[in-house]
Amino acid sequence: MDKEIFLTEFGHLAQGPDGVKKLRDLILQLAVQGKLVGQDSDDEPASVLLEKIEAEKKNLIAKGVFKKSRQKPKEISPLFLIPKSWKWISMAETGHEWGQEKPSQDFLYIDVSVIDNVLGKVGSNVPLITPEDAPSRARKLVKPGTVIYSTVRPYLKNIAVIEQEYSPKPIASTAFAVIAPFSGIDATFIKHYLRSPDFVGHVESQMMGMAYPAINDSKFFASPFPLPPLAEQKRIVAKVDELMALCDELEASQETNVTLKRDCVASTLHHLSEASDKDEIKSNWSIAENNFGKWFDDLETVKNLRATILQLAVQGKLVEQDPNDEPASVLLEKVKAEGICAKNKYQSSNQQVDAQLPRGWARTELGNLISIRSGDGLTKANMELGSIPVFGGNGITGYHSSSNVIEPTLVIGRVGFYCGSVHITPAQAWVTDNAFITTFSEYCFDIEFLYWLLRTTNLKERDSATAQPVISGKKVYPIIVTVPPKGEQKRIVAKVNQLMTLCDELEAQILSSQTLNQSLMASLCHHMTVN
Repeated sequence: MDKEIFLTEFGHLAQGPDGVKKLRDLILQLAVQGKLVGQDSDDEPASVLLEKIEAEKKNLIAKGVFKKSRQKPKEISPLFLIPKSWKWISMAETGHEWGQEKPSQDFLYIDVSVIDNVLGKVGSNVPLITPEDAPSRARKLVKPGTVIYSTVRPYLKNIAVIEQEYSPKPIASTAFAVIAPFSGIDATFIKHYLRSPDFVGHVESQMMGMAYPAINDSKFFASPFPLPPLAEQKRIVAKVDELMALCDELEASQETNVTLKRDCVASTLHHLSEASDKDEIKSNWSIAENNFGKWFDDLETVKNLRATILQLAVQGKLVEQDPNDEPASVLLEKVKAEGICAKNKYQSSNQQVDAQLPRGWARTELGNLISIRSGDGLTKANMELGSIPVFGGNGITGYHSSSNVIEPTLVIGRVGFYCGSVHITPAQAWVTDNAFITTFSEYCFDIEFLYWLLRTTNLKERDSATAQPVISGKKVYPIIVTVPPKGEQKRIVAKVNQLMTLCDELEAQILSSQTLNQSLMASLCHHMTVN
């Protein structure tokens, strides 16, 4: 398969999440099934190669390099169809081990931790260990050209070829299955096969254990291996190397493009949130709106867009101010008179500070807007069958037959990992003691505006530094916030909801595109590996 054709056919499908990884897997799958390079009738077939390997094996046994296996060969179950010039053999027939020894002098210890499982190589951080400090698993001998395969958590693909001479000599962990390939079997081809989706799937069906899933050596060496002619092995390895290098280029190009785009978006959003001049805000927002489809085409940039929308909302930069709106300072005086907030001590900020706020806005402590109290305890065991949602630290945790709030209520997570999360209940709900029930002046404040305002304050940053995160009124009430007039609150809510709906649509399009790419990739993989 020509590399340009390959990239033309599959490069665009690698744009989604893990797209290049899927492309790499496809390359390996095509390679080990004999579909990446053509067969050559002049190649010496695998059947003849096996005869030579058998002669070599007898010679090595006679020299005492390894012992003849006493186990009878098991019947091999092919994993897929292979070309006629290939042969299915067992992994045990691909090579031999170099034996084991207990270290008696300083050695280089090759453990799973030194394997680069992305590149499939032994890293440069191989530790030098004395016999006294040798782990009990340091036993297996390896030499250049040896393939090592971690049988513990094999899905991590800690697989490599020993590519160099080491001094002092290396010893590998017993966590590895070791293969010193016979003449006529390419070590890198073996590595590619062991990393291929077909073999990974086979091993996963053979694994045992929960905490440390593993395949034992006997099952590993009994696994099927597709043996091509040696010349074809070499062509396959060369083609895989070539295409993997192209994948590296494609991945680097994608990362560069994503970084540039995100930097551009971040810069625009930053200028948008930092702008103070109305004309500048309109200009920057117009640029962002005109490029929604181009800029916000991944979940990360949409997430940043949501954050910027909320930031603009609480800065008074999302909608126009109306001089006819009743100022927030008047609202705060009315709240103080009502006496329902946590603190009745609103004081106007000095004129210099207020001058920095949009017209009609005021700056105050959160305790001058709201009052919070814990909900009522309700365990799962005590929930009675019903349709009324139960709100805990992170929204709905179940359903109950009765309620402890009878109108839409602002709820703040009080304890646990999700403390500080904010939700609005329906008209009837039960709020547990893992959350706060929030009360406020409904005449002065819009519940949805307070919801978005609290979302921007990142209440979780106010949790106590304990094993079980928790927030309290003592932490929440002193938070400084800015408040717009009631009329502007409603306009802000309408605009935020409109833009959040747009963000929802953008995310849906992104997920739909990703799903389509994944389906196309899966379909093409199936077509090319089955047909």
